[in-house]
Amino acid sequence: MQVIETLAEGLKRELKVVIPAKDMEARMNERLEEVKGRVRINGFRPGKVPFAHMKKLYGKSVMAELVNEIIRDRPTEILTGRGEKSATQPEIAMTEDQSEADKILNAEADFEFTLSYEVIPPIELKDMSSIAVTREIVEIPDSEVEEQILRIAESARSYADKDGAAENGDRVTMDYEGKLDGVPFDGGKDEGAELVLGSNRFIPGFEEQLVGVKAGDEKVINVSFPAEYPAANLAGKDATFDIKVKAVAAAEPLEVNDELASKLGIESVDRLKEIVRGQLESQFGNVTRQKLKRQLLDQMDALYAFDTPARLVDAEFEQIWRQIASDLAQSGKTFEDEDTTEEKAREEYRKLAERRVKLGLVLSEIGEKAGVEVSEDELNKALYAQMQQFPGQEKEIIKYFRETPGAIAGLRAPIFEEKVVDHLLTQISVTDKTVTKEELLADDDSEDSAEKADKPKKKAAKSEAKAEAGEDAADAAPKKKAAPKKKAAAEDAGE
Repeated sequence: MQVIETLAEGLKRELKVVIPAKDMEARMNERLEEVKGRVRINGFRPGKVPFAHMKKLYGKSVMAELVNEIIRDRPTEILTGRGEKSATQPEIAMTEDQSEADKILNAEADFEFTLSYEVIPPIELKDMSSIAVTREIVEIPDSEVEEQILRIAESARSYADKDGAAENGDRVTMDYEGKLDGVPFDGGKDEGAELVLGSNRFIPGFEEQLVGVKAGDEKVINVSFPAEYPAANLAGKDATFDIKVKAVAAAEPLEVNDELASKLGIESVDRLKEIVRGQLESQFGNVTRQKLKRQLLDQMDALYAFDTPARLVDAEFEQIWRQIASDLAQSGKTFEDEDTTEEKAREEYRKLAERRVKLGLVLSEIGEKAGVEVSEDELNKALYAQMQQFPGQEKEIIKYFRETPGAIAGLRAPIFEEKVVDHLLTQISVTDKTVTKEELLADDDSEDSAEKADKPKKKAAKSEAKAEAGEDAADAAPKKKAAPKKKAAAEDAGE
């Protein structure tokens, strides 16, 4: 086998691989000899089939198998022999001429193919001792736990039907249908909807007009959707809602006790407090972790400078750009609305993609040199976490990860990265600092700077906010635009 380098430009490589016809024929003959005793052909006893006849019948198919095996196995062997790592799966090109392909399968021509790829550049690891970061820690006061407990209690509050007019704090059960210029719009209709007056769950002006209604009342209310409403067809529009009040209920006294805990499936109020405190510590801990990691990666970014493989950057950029385009489409906004242009945005996100790739390669090199590994148990836990997000689809998820190339690598990568970060935190200076909740959360979106797509200026209608709200804007027309918020402790406490 000959390997001839035909291109070495920057990180780009192209190799021409030639396997002589005689070598291919020799391998084919060996393979035929191996199966000779197992072949069953009418007119011949087992093991007595003339080799020439076997070659005539099976030669081409065996040669095709050999070609596929070479294409599958040799690229890795060749790159390993050259001491190179390909940034992506090498591109393989073979002859497309049918007559030439037939000659190869008949061992009448050398088998030639080309490998095109980009190498991962050599990375000289830097001394990290100069890096210093601050770990901001929030000590959870009892008042914060109590505040969360009250929110949980509010979510579990009982209501009793009343005959009188609805007041702030009462719960109104209703059917409604929204209209623009007298025409119903998609997502503007609901039956049996419950709304606590004064909760500010719906768009401005909606709840206020329900004060004073009674069970059995029918009413038309007039509202204006906010200009920044995420559904572009509704933003800034005047609308009417036909309301049919089915019931009005008054809130019963709010009590935080063992009975409340029991309603949530928890043995006692003390245990509820423990759960809430744990959730708060986890939430603030996640923010602490991301801010710490951000400081580390920002300083690492300044330490390293090298060319990044264009194919990796292209793939990363396309992933970022798809998310940006999707977010803008959902919000009905344009780049001009965000005080930028598509050209400037592309340039900005291209730089972000380059940063991501560079830091990813550095972290990979550090992890490899440090012997960082991801265990099967850690992968299984990550897979289980995926399945928990989609109850009832466990079999489909397992099938996906079994059959989709790269899916398991997608699970392994973030675990590996976090373990490398843990390793680095033992190599640098880390100073703990106690801060308030407000200081920790100030100017923070809990996203790592190497992992977030820095949106153009003010990115409207964040998809993560809608995901947390658990609904599409068009399917909840009267409701206010959802805003990013902390996960309510009540959700987990009730599980």
